[in-house]
Amino acid sequence: MKNHDKAALKRAVTNFKQAKILVIGDLILDEFIWGKVSRISPEAPVPVVWVDSESFMPGGATNVANNIHALGAQAFICGVIGSDERGRILTDELRRKNIDVEGIVIDNERPTTLKTRVIAHHQQVVRIDREKIDD
Repeated sequence: MKNHDKAALKRAVTNFKQAKILVIGDLILDEFIWGKVSRISPEAPVPVVWVDSESFMPGGATNVANNIHALGAQAFICGVIGSDERGRILTDELRRKNIDVEGIVIDNERPTTLKTRVIAHHQQVVRIDREKIDD
């Protein structure tokens, strides 16, 4: 990297906390189900996961906004969610993290996208996607 490139990068990092960044994209709620596997299902050769805990995190574009906010800049999010419990959980998580949600559009005709990851013994067992895909 050339010296002038290093200086520009250093200025950008130093000034990042003054940045106001608009993030436009898919607003996704990530769900994590944590558990243990101790046996295989008798119905099919798949693990049976005993659930220990569940958690939710902003995903997709909301994860990007969350990362921007964590680095000190001001993030604004723009996208669409459904008028459902998933959407409420997602906006509550964003508000809790002080991320502006004024640009979120609520659509009564679609669900909020949910991506569920089942994790057992520190390994992802399966991911389940629940979303409306326009053909």
